[in-house]
Amino acid sequence: MGTVAAISQSLLSVEALLGGRGVLRAKPSSSLDWVAVIRRGISSSAVGSLTKSIRVTQSELATALGIPERTLARRKKEGTFNSEESAKLVRLARVVERTEEVFEDLDASLDWLKSPNAALSGATPLNLLDTDIGAETVLDTLGRIEHGVFG
Repeated sequence: MGTVAAISQSLLSVEALLGGRGVLRAKPSSSLDWVAVIRRGISSSAVGSLTKSIRVTQSELATALGIPERTLARRKKEGTFNSEESAKLVRLARVVERTEEVFEDLDASLDWLKSPNAALSGATPLNLLDTDIGAETVLDTLGRIEHGVFG
């Protein structure tokens, strides 16, 4: 049961990173709720919320999401991301939330996400989040940090 509570708590933080109920047009309280939000498509207003929250430029956000900057600009005009792009937004927000959970400080979390990391072959964690495997690797590294295992 602790895992379910932790997931729910994480998802609420993800909600805030993406702009909250007003942007999501929903208040997801379970993983299945998030599936529905992703399938419906997340409002392009989430871009502003994410760039402000994690202190990146739109170009840096596009790279982290693996979405071309021109597509990001087009989606902002259209108003909604498709389901694949929405899933990338949620993945990024989930990793940011997890990083903050591990470091217990937003500034330290953002510094870690944006700094080259030896455990990631010198890559910055933020630049690995454009793929599922990269995000899993970053999350695994965070788990090792949390448990004091660095190698």
